[in-house]
Amino acid sequence: MIDEFLAGDPNGVEEAVRKAAAAEIMPRFRQLAADEIVEKNGPHDLVTVADRLAEERLTADLTALLPGSVVVGEEAVHADPAVLHALGGDAPVWIVDPVDGTRQFVHGDPGFATLVCLAHHGELLASWTYAPALDLMAVARRGGGAVLNGERIRSGSPEPGKHLEVAISHYDFTTPEEKRVLGTLLTDAVTPRPCGSAGLEYLHVAQGSLDGLAFSWENAWDHAAGLLLVAEAGGASGTVAGEPFRIAGGNALPFAAARDEATLRHMLGLLASAG
Repeated sequence: MIDEFLAGDPNGVEEAVRKAAAAEIMPRFRQLAADEIVEKNGPHDLVTVADRLAEERLTADLTALLPGSVVVGEEAVHADPAVLHALGGDAPVWIVDPVDGTRQFVHGDPGFATLVCLAHHGELLASWTYAPALDLMAVARRGGGAVLNGERIRSGSPEPGKHLEVAISHYDFTTPEEKRVLGTLLTDAVTPRPCGSAGLEYLHVAQGSLDGLAFSWENAWDHAAGLLLVAEAGGASGTVAGEPFRIAGGNALPFAAARDEATLRHMLGLLASAG
C-alpha cells in the first residue's frame, strides 16, 4: 500500500500542506489576537489557534490520501500522550508539526514551517518541509534525494579547516545539565548558536549553509522530516551513543545531524566528552 502510494503521484501531500497553511496559518500570521495564543508548558512553549486548526485539517486530508494511515501530531499528543504509541504500530504514520517555530510565528517572524513526514515501522519514507512565509517547499523521498522548490539540493562538506557553524537546542528550553553537555561544542573550531525553527535549521544543513545541529530533545514531529531531508541531501545523523536516531523515542541524548559523516563524528565526539 505504501509502496504504491509513493510510486504514484504523492503531490497530493504537498497540496494538502500548502492548503492547510493557506487556510489556517497565513491568514493569522501577524494577525493573532491575545486569546488565540496559549502557553502549554511555560512562557516559551506556545500554541495558537493556527497550530490546532492546521493540524486538524492535515489529519483529515493526509489520512484520506492514504487510507489506513494514522497521524501523530504535536497538538494531538499534547492532548493525549497515548497517540505516541502509533509510532511503534503497524499502520503507516504521518508525523506532523503544524507550526514548527510557534514562538517565531507569534512574534511575526517568518522563520516557521509546517513539517510532515511519512513513516512506517520506524523507517522515514518521505517528508515535506514548508515555510509559507518564505515560499520554501523542501521534499525528500527515501532513496530519491532532496529538492527545494523543485531544485535538487546537496549538503556537501565543510571546507577543510573551516570554522564550523552549529545550531543547538535553544537555551530557553534546556536544563543546566543539557547546557553543560551542549557547551562542549564551543571550541576553537566550532561556534554553536541557539536554534530557531528546528525544521528550517535542518533545511539549512541540507542546503549546506549550516554545518550541523545538536538537540537535547527527541519529539518526533520536530525531527522526522528534517532528518530525512538531511540524509537525502547527503548528510548524516546519530545519537551521542553512536546509534541511529529512533523516531519512537528512547534515544541517548543529545543527538546531532551534520552536512557529512566526518562533521557528525567530530560533533558527537565533543558531546560524548561531557561524560
